[in-house]
Amino acid sequence: MRIISIFNNKGGVGKTTYMYHVAHLLAERGNNVLMVDCDSQCNLTAYSLADTDVRRAWSTEGNSIFRNIERVYQTVGDIRNRAPSKVLHAKGELYIVPGDLRLSEFEDRLGDTWNSAKGGSEPAIRAQSAIHRYILWAAEKVDADVVLIDLGPNLGALNRAVLASSDYFLTPVAPDLFSIQGTENLGNKLVAWRRDWDQVRRDWNGSDLPIPSGRPTYLGYVIQQHNVRSSPTGMTAGWSIYGNELMPAITQNIIEKLVPLKQVVEWEDDDYNLGQIPNLHSLVPYSMDAKKPIFYCNGKDGLNGAHITKAKESADHFTEIVDTLEQVLDPAF
Repeated sequence: MRIISIFNNKGGVGKTTYMYHVAHLLAERGNNVLMVDCDSQCNLTAYSLADTDVRRAWSTEGNSIFRNIERVYQTVGDIRNRAPSKVLHAKGELYIVPGDLRLSEFEDRLGDTWNSAKGGSEPAIRAQSAIHRYILWAAEKVDADVVLIDLGPNLGALNRAVLASSDYFLTPVAPDLFSIQGTENLGNKLVAWRRDWDQVRRDWNGSDLPIPSGRPTYLGYVIQQHNVRSSPTGMTAGWSIYGNELMPAITQNIIEKLVPLKQVVEWEDDDYNLGQIPNLHSLVPYSMDAKKPIFYCNGKDGLNGAHITKAKESADHFTEIVDTLEQVLDPAF
């Protein structure tokens, strides 16, 4: 089983839409897939479940990520083990741990206990590892081959705790100035987090808590939301201006800083561009309204004419990254 986080500290790059579609294709190919919504905006949850099921997940007896770590947040106990939900319209075994707006409140507790965790305090380490420990249980519950975690666009304590539990992570980016700038402090932050997690593990003397490794390995990036043209970059001239700057920026700001820590996959061709997802424009709202991937939508979901053909063909945009992730899932990888 592999845990892979979808993460970028710059928002608005289509991260959730991308992960949702990749998860469906992985499940369709026969993989047991668990999605975990750790973005307090809960867009992945809204996409994946009926509104009544979302309300149920948030209820006192619900199974949202917050409900499962609530007692740790309240300092009255440890994690709950409540089973994930089945995702609507999945063609295969696809589950989700629903998100929760209140998860942002847990971030304060993570921030308050961080220094104590680095000193070996068991209550603090239980807080820092709570989400990690629940994810391990939930993955076993649904016999997951892969766990995909949706993280919010920030470099706060919550993402520090969750990203630390990941085996791998990848960064969806847009070919724009803001995505390039967003890489500038990401590498430095990941290096600092690795150092701090090493200290947590070194100073912990217990043996009954699975603690995150704090060593997520970088897979690469996916370019999203560009307009397609028949050019070397596959983008319009305007998008290409920044598209051509992405790889140098990611190499300098992320890859070169993580290589010494052995937290970068060594691809044979040194190509960390894992795929390109063009702007799918009005197909996305239809997909969200139907709570289906674009490539499962049809006339019953409001599509007609050329839209139906484009919707069916949209699966091709995700093939490259799905192939890559299945390679990562191979035990020999």
